[in-house]
Amino acid sequence: MAGPRPGGVTLVAVLAWISGALQILTGVLILFGAQGGGAGVAWANILIGAITVIVSLGLFRGNNAARIIVAIVFALNLGTAILTMFTHPALLWSALIGGALALIGLLLLFSARANEFFRTA
Repeated sequence: MAGPRPGGVTLVAVLAWISGALQILTGVLILFGAQGGGAGVAWANILIGAITVIVSLGLFRGNNAARIIVAIVFALNLGTAILTMFTHPALLWSALIGGALALIGLLLLFSARANEFFRTA
């Protein structure tokens, strides 16, 4: 049985769950016309949001596959933030914040305590 879940893993899982839930809500609002957009965009938001919620639940349980999926997403977010800093200087602060959050998420998911948690889960 896994030991207690590290606070950093819990934080990342909670933020992922909230992000997924908000994405589902956005998709539903688009679908029912509260915001502009097409049905394809709405369903894409709902699908990605549902996947995000499922992956976040895996993080809560210590599922290493969920950690890998989230790590890949964070790495892509970090790369996108770096690219944005150089290609769209007007978005510098947004890119810096997004990149910092991705980096913090990666550090929290691969700390010594998190490694132990995912190894014993």
